[in-house]
Amino acid sequence: MIKLKKWMTNPCEECTHVLSDETGEAVIVDCGVYYPNERRHLLEYLEAEHLHPVRLLLTHAHHDHVYGNDLIHAHFGLLPEVHEADKLLMTVRLRERIDEIYKDYPYPLPMPGHYLTDDEIIRFGNHELQVIHTPGHTPGSVFFYCEEAGIAFSGDTLFYKGIGRSDLPGGDKEKLASSLKFITELLSDETVIYPGHGKKSTIGYEKANNPYLIAAR
Repeated sequence: MIKLKKWMTNPCEECTHVLSDETGEAVIVDCGVYYPNERRHLLEYLEAEHLHPVRLLLTHAHHDHVYGNDLIHAHFGLLPEVHEADKLLMTVRLRERIDEIYKDYPYPLPMPGHYLTDDEIIRFGNHELQVIHTPGHTPGSVFFYCEEAGIAFSGDTLFYKGIGRSDLPGGDKEKLASSLKFITELLSDETVIYPGHGKKSTIGYEKANNPYLIAAR
């Protein structure tokens, strides 16, 4: 059985998720912990639950989703994994953007140890996640989908009654619209989505109530 823990973290109120099962293996999705108390709480949770993180996953390569990567690398030896289409964002523009925001950014920025590909399967414990490429917010934005549990991590592509921006570097409005059409047709209405910001929803609810999806029909 899958267990999910969520924190709202950093100045951007980003959602950091830890997904685990009865084996004690876990994956961390979008580790955005920035403030010292957030970083401490994450480590305390992993220790208290006797969890062993085996993958450090990014839905996309924006700064608010990576602040805690150095923490996980230092404690568990894991390097972040992001879709190969976000390689430029992760290796060049991420540093540039953080230097724009922070005068003295306090943490290292570990680079990816692996670049994800569309339909790649990520296994942990007795479960697996499918990588679904959903470009538009960034070139390499992805969903992480667990069919067995009926859940998906949508990053900044699809929110509760909202969608991600496409006017940032690497964004593409037409690709985002195509990705949203694709993903809402691919996943069942009962699929629960956990976005990178805000509260959870379902594909069915968004199809019926998200003004951006309704307007695109």
